[in-house]
Amino acid sequence: MGLTSALNTALNGLSLNETAIDVLGNNIANAGTNGFKSSEVLFESQLARTLSVGSRSTATNGGTNPRQIGLGASVSTIRKNFSQGSVTNSTSPSDLAIQGDGFFVLAAGEDRLYSRAGNFSLNSSNFLVNAQGFFVQGYGINEDNTVNTTGELQNIQINLGTDLEAQATTLVEIEGSILPTGTVGTRGTVSSTAQLFSDAVATGGAATAATNLVNVEISDGGGGFTNLFTAGTTLTFQPSKGGRTVDAKTLDVTATTTITDLMTLLGDTLGIHSDPAEDGSIPQVLDDTDTLVTPGVSFDATNGITIVGNEGTVHDFSIISGALTSDNTAAPTGTPTTIGLDFTKAQSANGESTITDFVMYDEQGTALNTQLTVVLEEVTPNQTRARYYLNSTDFVTDDDPSTLNSTAVSNGVLVFGSDGEIVDGQTSQVVFNRGDVSASDQTITLDFNNVVGIASSGTGSTLNLGSQNGSSTGTLSSFVIDESGIVNGVYDNGVIRSLGQVVLATFPNNQGLVEAGSTTFREGISSGTANTVIAGTEGAGTIRAGAVELSNTDIGAELIDLITASTNYRGNARVISSVQELVDELLVLGR
Repeated sequence: MGLTSALNTALNGLSLNETAIDVLGNNIANAGTNGFKSSEVLFESQLARTLSVGSRSTATNGGTNPRQIGLGASVSTIRKNFSQGSVTNSTSPSDLAIQGDGFFVLAAGEDRLYSRAGNFSLNSSNFLVNAQGFFVQGYGINEDNTVNTTGELQNIQINLGTDLEAQATTLVEIEGSILPTGTVGTRGTVSSTAQLFSDAVATGGAATAATNLVNVEISDGGGGFTNLFTAGTTLTFQPSKGGRTVDAKTLDVTATTTITDLMTLLGDTLGIHSDPAEDGSIPQVLDDTDTLVTPGVSFDATNGITIVGNEGTVHDFSIISGALTSDNTAAPTGTPTTIGLDFTKAQSANGESTITDFVMYDEQGTALNTQLTVVLEEVTPNQTRARYYLNSTDFVTDDDPSTLNSTAVSNGVLVFGSDGEIVDGQTSQVVFNRGDVSASDQTITLDFNNVVGIASSGTGSTLNLGSQNGSSTGTLSSFVIDESGIVNGVYDNGVIRSLGQVVLATFPNNQGLVEAGSTTFREGISSGTANTVIAGTEGAGTIRAGAVELSNTDIGAELIDLITASTNYRGNARVISSVQELVDELLVLGR
């Protein structure tokens, strides 16, 4: 009986170590498999054959212990090692690695599988798939281009090469800070010409705002007069403002073009806000005689054309000789000719101010070049008040196509509390149209909530575009997947939009998952139900794009375990050979 038990126990040991060697061999074979999780075999002893249960101690005997002979071992469990594998960079933006807990969700027909292997690529239909063609699943997109985290999981599709329709700008978010200790704006730039005359009245007769430009002349200082303008030519005006050259505007000179038309060209090019019908009442400024005047362009028969600009150093303008030219079509070379209408600058604008340039878009995707300035207007112990000025040469305001050339678009007041937070003027709406370009109006909301009334004297006031939601037409050229799994499509027009979001699944018990081949798992009886989560939330790991997770097989440890298992196998085989020798001895005794 004893020798037979020994044979069975040793045979059982051989089987167990064969299982261990089989698992170790699988681990070593998958040392190069991305996302592979190694396994280990745990043994447990089997029931023992009891020869005696032992006895209690008595007054004359100390008692005896049980006498049992074990009947070998059995496999307790084959346990997966779900520890993090090393993450290495790859050259594909579609390769993904999970750092932390969780599994990618894959759709294989009607089955839902889970995997740590993130070697994904785009198939012929631009779906994100693994090497076996299983679809990577995640959330889709709402109509407003946000991720629909409450919807059903769907296959992630990245349609490279598809076109993006133009989207009109409806929201512009502005960021920045205003220095409340700067100079409050009180003065505007004042620049004027010499007296103008009209040869239509008489040689040396005073001109009026209605005088035709072809009749305008200026004194030559010696008792004579010089005509300035010629019918059939085109005037170009390009001054500088805030130390920057502004976009030039033109005016065709005809027989009926007047000084008023020229004044409109000057004011529109300089972007002077003077119309009280704009969003805010235009503040008056002090001129060079310390008189409060309204900014704008005016004419006086004695003093000629006078331009008064808005407050703020960024609105300080200069009109040098050569700023106003004619195309001189009569000249053979067509070289522009400087108009001898010189401006004399009487004073410069003052006031702490800042400026930023940005682009908005109409419904056809046409870029609208825009300038936004903010000027410090008033400071009290309890609040700071500033005024913004919105300028552009590209759109019409007030639903009036006749103002197509107007640069001044809108202005308004921003009020900041003593803590620097904005308390009034947080948002403002601008309604404009594009004349013949678009039949419908476009409303843009300016959001100033991220502008504060606190800044350091070293930095001064700053202003910049936080974001705007418009875009021109474009083509999806590439994509980037962030740590939370959001697929950001990059279009060739610079627009970045969400295309979907790769999700992760977590389980109450990873050890309960059932292997389904191809480095995938299925839900098992003891794994619990999959919990679909966004990467980086609810205990799930984060996603790293352009990388893959390697196998977590430790070759060194596996080889040592292989030596141990081989030794154990040989030991059990030796038990069988020893029992065989004993049986042979018994047979010899019987002869």
